[in-house]
Amino acid sequence: MGGLRTLAAPLVVPGPSGVTVRTRLGQLTGADEEVLRRVGAHLGALAGRDLKARCRDGLEHDTGAWAVRKRELTPHSSARWAGSVTKATHDQWALARRCALAHIRSLEAGIRMITHRLSLPAGEKGAKRAPGGYRSRREWHAKARRLRVLEDRLARERADWEAGRVHVVRGGKRLARTRHHLPAAQLTESQWRERWEAQRWFLQADGESGKRYGNETLRISPDGEVSIRLPAPLTGLANAPHGRYVLTGRVAFAHRGQEWADRVEANRAIAYRIHYDVARGRWYVTASWQIPVARTVPMAAALAHGVIGVDMNADHLAAWRLDTHGNPTGSPRRFFYDLSGTASHRDAQVRHALTQLLHWAQACGVRAIAVENLDFTAEKTREKHGRKKRFRHLVSGLPTGRLRTRLTSMADRTGIAVIAVDPAYTSKWGAQHWQKPLTSTTRTTTRHDAASIAIGRRAQGYSVRRRTAPPRAHQSDVHGHRTAQAGPDTPGREGPRRRVPGPRTRSVPPDAERTRATRTPRTVRDVRSVQAWVQDSLLLTD
Repeated sequence: MGGLRTLAAPLVVPGPSGVTVRTRLGQLTGADEEVLRRVGAHLGALAGRDLKARCRDGLEHDTGAWAVRKRELTPHSSARWAGSVTKATHDQWALARRCALAHIRSLEAGIRMITHRLSLPAGEKGAKRAPGGYRSRREWHAKARRLRVLEDRLARERADWEAGRVHVVRGGKRLARTRHHLPAAQLTESQWRERWEAQRWFLQADGESGKRYGNETLRISPDGEVSIRLPAPLTGLANAPHGRYVLTGRVAFAHRGQEWADRVEANRAIAYRIHYDVARGRWYVTASWQIPVARTVPMAAALAHGVIGVDMNADHLAAWRLDTHGNPTGSPRRFFYDLSGTASHRDAQVRHALTQLLHWAQACGVRAIAVENLDFTAEKTREKHGRKKRFRHLVSGLPTGRLRTRLTSMADRTGIAVIAVDPAYTSKWGAQHWQKPLTSTTRTTTRHDAASIAIGRRAQGYSVRRRTAPPRAHQSDVHGHRTAQAGPDTPGREGPRRRVPGPRTRSVPPDAERTRATRTPRTVRDVRSVQAWVQDSLLLTD
């Protein structure tokens, strides 16, 4: 056991701290769409200019520089629009900064792995936890050259990090590179240009509590009327007082609509974002607001009715229900999803699978779902699994972060707690201790099903193995009573078993006590075996 790493304790995942809902912005006229396009293009140009100024400041930026940037944007828009633009710029710069640090760590991990494998003789086999040398001298030479490339790239990234330089593309780097590969993307130049401009528009505003309907810039009334505060150069397009433009269409949020309406009527802060989907030709509006984080349910209360262990895989969720003693009950369940296609399709597939999982948990009366606290940041490096392309694609395709975030948000509405456990050895130990015993002629238990049992038992605090090893004196009490599933505080765990009426052997029916005296023995041995010695009552005399 010395080579095993220390397992982290299970924890109850805290609930979400915000809500985001989206709906279609329909019934728009041509004039409405033209106003939205002009406002988005104008504010997008201001956002690009502000992002350039923020990147130029680098690490020297402070609150004073932020105020200067906001004052420069106010004459070209408004004070609130300028505040939204500068805040979005700050968030984008911070995100690029975190991505740069993650890239540096990835390069360092790749350099360490190549250096280790280059230090080994060519063809040397690796161990379980560390890969061996490269297969041939040719591969060794190619990796030596790649090591120099990664070292140069790391030096460049570290220099940018220390200087505070970030690389940001408004509109997305992937879409920018698609411009040079239009035939492969099956796009014309005009189609690409339309998508590029739509991605660079800026139509979002933060809310403010105390203002009318929670947002002074993008305002949506309780009956669904959408009005926009136009920037200063575009006030001539206003069709309402105070430089506002009211759209013809009405909106209604189906999901959490009542919660949204309550915040609007109470004039609480709500942030809105309007964006255009070029592929569908539709406009959408997204509303988001903060909610207080719900108090975390104690672990004992969450596990009072058992737990459902869930093993995440590339194409399905393997789940099994466990009772309060860690025993699997019923049959395993599998919830499939398809992660190919667009991002919206993948998100819908994950959402449908989690909906089925939560419905099953509610039907079973279980109040806790155990999942692995997975993080493949270090395991996705190309240098560790270079030749195993299928394995790298499998690891990259696992929706760990998206699934855990979505599950936490959806489970919070149903009152089901999500417990995160250490993922170490769950698949290996689950298959070792549970796969074969739970496989029968009518049920095939997969490795993933067994892993779900290991995950659930780890959340409950039990060991993965089916029962603890017997003492050295076998079944005697020389080294203490041997334990099974009962805990040390279970009432009656050390008491005798309940007495069942009837003989102690299974070969005699329960009613044999009444008929034993009337049976006729067949042999002399049987007569001796069935005769019962009865003591005469004592003669009591005076």
